[in-house]
Amino acid sequence: MAHDVVFFLAPDDETAASTRLRGPGAAFDSVTCRFIEPDSAIAEWDMYFEAPSAEVPPLEQLHAWRPWPEWVTAPLNDGVEVLALPERLTRALGEASSARLEELADRWGTRLRAEDGDDMTDDDLLAVLRGVARLAASAARTGGSLYSWSF
Repeated sequence: MAHDVVFFLAPDDETAASTRLRGPGAAFDSVTCRFIEPDSAIAEWDMYFEAPSAEVPPLEQLHAWRPWPEWVTAPLNDGVEVLALPERLTRALGEASSARLEELADRWGTRLRAEDGDDMTDDDLLAVLRGVARLAASAARTGGSLYSWSF
């Protein structure tokens, strides 16, 4: 589980990779959350938009999801990684209605509670999704892409 996760907007993979050592910081429009698995979250969101449902799919189905988020910088011994969100997910988040984001937040929260129990993040998951959706809409307007940095 990542201690700190920052979803951020960058113009390209090279720029996103440059954040590896210090994180995106104030130079990038971003949304921060804590104590989640960013790759699992990204896969969960992507799966939801491909087949919207309030029902939480089995964990095996989530782990088998393809495409899994791709590394821009792979984790080294320090655990820091930068992932690129799939373009189709960025598009879906940018176009998502409030109702869809609410349903996804509920489903995501249900999965996190089942997996992490008391260790679940205390972030407002709907606020995180709304922030990432705002970044996704901005990516569509500017031609940028969405990434996650985590430690």
